[in-house]
Amino acid sequence: MGVPISQMWTVAKYVLGQKLQGRKRYPLVLMLEPLFRCNLACAGCGKIQYPAHILRRQLTPQQCFDAAEECGAPMVSIPGGEPLLHPDIKEIVEGLVARGKYIYLCTNALLLKEKLEAGLFKPSKFLTFSVHMDGQEENHDFAVCREGTYQKAVDGIRLAVKMGFRVTTNTTLFEGADPGSVRAFFDEMMALGVEGMMLSPGYAYDKAPDQSGFLKRRETNQLFEMILSNRRDGKRRWVFNQSPLFLEFLMGKREYECTPWGMPCYNIFGWQKPCYLLQEGYADSFRELMDETVWENYGHASENPKCANCMVHSGYEASAVDHTFSSFGGLFATAKAILFNTYANPGAETRLADEAKKPHGPAKHLVQLGLAEDVETADGKRTYRLKQTVA
Repeated sequence: MGVPISQMWTVAKYVLGQKLQGRKRYPLVLMLEPLFRCNLACAGCGKIQYPAHILRRQLTPQQCFDAAEECGAPMVSIPGGEPLLHPDIKEIVEGLVARGKYIYLCTNALLLKEKLEAGLFKPSKFLTFSVHMDGQEENHDFAVCREGTYQKAVDGIRLAVKMGFRVTTNTTLFEGADPGSVRAFFDEMMALGVEGMMLSPGYAYDKAPDQSGFLKRRETNQLFEMILSNRRDGKRRWVFNQSPLFLEFLMGKREYECTPWGMPCYNIFGWQKPCYLLQEGYADSFRELMDETVWENYGHASENPKCANCMVHSGYEASAVDHTFSSFGGLFATAKAILFNTYANPGAETRLADEAKKPHGPAKHLVQLGLAEDVETADGKRTYRLKQTVA
């Protein structure tokens, strides 16, 4: 597991304390969005589509501290937008560290090298840079709609690791992802020395400019089966910074219900109802969010169409962690998933080989747009050839 013992112990004590107090609903991670503005405009992002006057707004450090205290979760994830654009991000991080919160500062890393060289942050067991990396270079740059971002992020990761910072990656996978390329990407990230990797399927944000690339539930299971099964190559030592039971859920090996209260979101509008992904109003306080939200209206079992295909970590990872500490069976399942994570699956291996023959990522999108054609190479693989255009 790519998580320090001190952090695992803190989380375990917290969850067991909630259990002993008889609380069925409790927060595990505070999703703290201090701003929405960003220096990228990714096609699958629903956070940067606000008007300019909203994008100029940001939380104050004191608002961030108050939210962390009010929520009480042991971990704080700081997404956005791009948090490194916040002029007070140093004060926010230092204040949360002083309060003993384990922080995951989510960044596209375009500014990371610059901020580290300026001495903005100090290495701490409480601070992790969670770098947004959506696959190998071509796929990542395509996903974030800007060339050169992969290499710039890699430079930031290398420097952060060299300086002794905790670094993880955060990868969102969409329809058309090449499972073979994702596996190679895992090798690349491990070679960079990151502490661990986080995975999640994409969620169909209403505000996202591109609605065509989001995965359905069964497609998610099949994709993650191909990616995570058959890890028998001794050279592949992939470390994931998340619950192994959540990864088994993505592979279709487990069934969980969404626990949206497990990762509540606080931003410039207040406490977002009902979760980090859906926007159905805001509560003025964390207690109001917990007490007045009709939680039965959300999650896969509710048959809410907005929740039908969601398998995102912000809804289900807390479910997996709760399962771990709910019984000896949960503890045993987690230990087993950590120790025996090769997941031999001949069917998934065959599908993986078949997928290697097809165009994926940018190639597949070009074919879908009619700008390229799918062709077979001499060795039987599939590739694409750009079509000639007439001016």
